[in-house]
Amino acid sequence: MSKKVHIIGSGFSSLSAACYLAKAGYDVTIFEKNNGIGGRARQFKKEGFTFDMGPSWYWMPDVFESFFNDFNKQVADFYHVSKLDPAYRVYFGKENSISIGDTLEKIYNAFEKEEPGSSKKLTKFIASAKENYNIAIKNLVYRPGVSPLELITPETIIRIGQFFSTIAKDVKKEFKNERLIKILEFPVLFLGAKPSDTPSFYNFMNYADFGLGTWQPKGGMFSVIKGMSVLAESLGVKIRTNTDVDKIVVENGVCKGLLSQGEFIASDIVLSGADYHHTETLLDKKYRQYSEHYWAKKTFAPSSLLFYVGFDKKLKNIDHHNLFFDTDFDTHAREIYDHPKWPDKPLFYANFTSVTDPETAPKNCENGFFLIPIAPGIEDNATIREDYFNRIIERFEKITNQVVKNNIIFKESFCVNDFKQQYNSYKGNAYGMANTLLQTAFLRPKLKSKKVEGLFFTGQLTVPGPGVPPALISGKLVSGLIQKFLPIETKEPEMI
Repeated sequence: MSKKVHIIGSGFSSLSAACYLAKAGYDVTIFEKNNGIGGRARQFKKEGFTFDMGPSWYWMPDVFESFFNDFNKQVADFYHVSKLDPAYRVYFGKENSISIGDTLEKIYNAFEKEEPGSSKKLTKFIASAKENYNIAIKNLVYRPGVSPLELITPETIIRIGQFFSTIAKDVKKEFKNERLIKILEFPVLFLGAKPSDTPSFYNFMNYADFGLGTWQPKGGMFSVIKGMSVLAESLGVKIRTNTDVDKIVVENGVCKGLLSQGEFIASDIVLSGADYHHTETLLDKKYRQYSEHYWAKKTFAPSSLLFYVGFDKKLKNIDHHNLFFDTDFDTHAREIYDHPKWPDKPLFYANFTSVTDPETAPKNCENGFFLIPIAPGIEDNATIREDYFNRIIERFEKITNQVVKNNIIFKESFCVNDFKQQYNSYKGNAYGMANTLLQTAFLRPKLKSKKVEGLFFTGQLTVPGPGVPPALISGKLVSGLIQKFLPIETKEPEMI
């Protein structure tokens, strides 16, 4: 008889784990509280416009390809991706921007134009980043975080100093141009921490950026979710939406199942891809591994104020991805991490998938996704949202030299309160727990519960960390632990 695995949540990590477990022979059902799959990577449609609600950057394409290869499939069997050129544009003010191209040669030329001699330094920097990327992918990120020994390899031993220096120190030691420094520090924001708090080893994110490039799935990031769900269902995974989980039932330290909408559902394994902190509140207090004090002292990645905007015309002077770094980077970072408050002059990000994928907006229209990173847990209300929308749209108009306010068909917002309500997100964080030195690998919350047999976790608050590629990897890691904990019995062939 198949072992029943019940998974809470339907984001990237949950779908990944579901596929691996179903392939191994488990009876897998996913329970999703919302009316659609994808978790933070859900899709929003309105008046002919299509938006990714959360993740919008497709980096590390090798991780996605590796995932589908594990099922004898390819990315192209489920969705189409194309490399963006430019990958993104960084604005520092009106008529003042740098475009990051789709090849290292183009990027070296852009750096050299900005700071003579910098291309040689960048060549050396990216070579180191590539080495670290290969070490991370081959030796580190596919390890389940159960022991500090996982980090000790011949390659990491000779790089031990990189775990005690920081990205910010390394970049500023080599580069003097503030604009180039901002561009090189930007990728580690995907790890959810300040460059000054992120170990040097994580410069592999710069190789993910410059070396591997920025890609875009046709139809948006939700195309990846749809592809994974098609794969999961082809393997026998059942997906139940509009199905909230109210309690994880435990008897004598052993997980027995779920209580959902008044129904008890017996389980051999419960795996949660939902917010880790929230999941533990579904347990009786004695079975929780981490106290409220534990969570309160951890460094969380930012939350976000998001706007989904439909424009009734094509916009000028924009690319697919656009970073607005026309205010002070370090000040905004301090307002997120050191002294949590609404930022006085926030940096922001905007993407327009309709620039490269016209089907995501009506003809001669543009879909705009705007994001302001903010501290988790701060006050959130309609008045604040409107104030900040006006602030960034005025800067957007000035920097891109166009008027767009009167061309807005609609705008919808999403912020701290929505992250809490729709995703049960701790303090309304958007990206999980930051990957600082003391929150890396075995120092992160565990994939396997220490107090409840048969209870496991996956996703951005556990191993390996925040981001979409790590979420895919997290699902694979936890599926391996489950298979070791409760292997599927194979029947011995009968002797003739």
